[in-house]
Amino acid sequence: MATGLVLEGGAHRAIYTAGVLDILAENNIGFDGVIGVSAGAIHGCSFVSGQIGRSINYTLKYAADKRYMSFYSLVTTGNMVGEKFCYHDLPEKLFPFNHEAFENSSTAFYVTCTNLETGSAEYIKCEELRNKMPYLRASASMPFVSRISKIKNKFYLDGGIADSIPVKAFQNMGYDKCVVVQTRAAGYIKKPNKLAWLANFMYRKFPNFIKAIKNRHIMYNQELDEIEAMQNQGEVFVIRPSKLIKISHTEKNKLILREVYELGRKDAYTALPELRKFLGND
Repeated sequence: MATGLVLEGGAHRAIYTAGVLDILAENNIGFDGVIGVSAGAIHGCSFVSGQIGRSINYTLKYAADKRYMSFYSLVTTGNMVGEKFCYHDLPEKLFPFNHEAFENSSTAFYVTCTNLETGSAEYIKCEELRNKMPYLRASASMPFVSRISKIKNKFYLDGGIADSIPVKAFQNMGYDKCVVVQTRAAGYIKKPNKLAWLANFMYRKFPNFIKAIKNRHIMYNQELDEIEAMQNQGEVFVIRPSKLIKISHTEKNKLILREVYELGRKDAYTALPELRKFLGND
């Protein structure tokens, strides 16, 4: 039975996930496959490459850097998240990504993107990231504050728009025993996007994507209900914040970032005994 790890996104809220992943790596808990959405994919690839602490270290160092994630970057480049800095300077020079370890890993890695023409999610398998980095960037490109990513004549943006927590998709790929890392505490209910009306203008060439944006809260809440039901039936194992996380998408306060990361570590450590039983390696 193949094991899968499903990672929700959430911009800087997903630094919680980075904490969870570091605890899993430190305790030698691995998976046959990992699928990430947006920031979940960003942190997930460092998990696959075995680079413990990489996500929290570069986040703390550069969160306040205008080249990293800022309105300055949005105004000057069209992307809230600086493309050159985050997808070239950082992984190639400042905090090098271990491509060799990633490619030699026995863990399959998938990135979730939303196809603007279909309005549906696509799950791209990345055997390597030297050439497939654009898919990682597309998955984490939030609508309204990112340029559309064109890859092989397809148009992509944030994977979370069409499938925020792709448990079912991963199960359909054959990953029967899934661990899900969420970035919202229990009881959260997503409300309609207040900026959804802007989609009519910004994405007028992509009516299916407009529909996906307007219906995202419905999709997301339905996924939460389905995951809750699967958890109650013992079909999935869920790690989520044990308390409400108060952090902005573009958080620059290092104390808040560290606090959320440490919460992820704490919750994952607490879950270890039951997680090992679920995975059958206790």
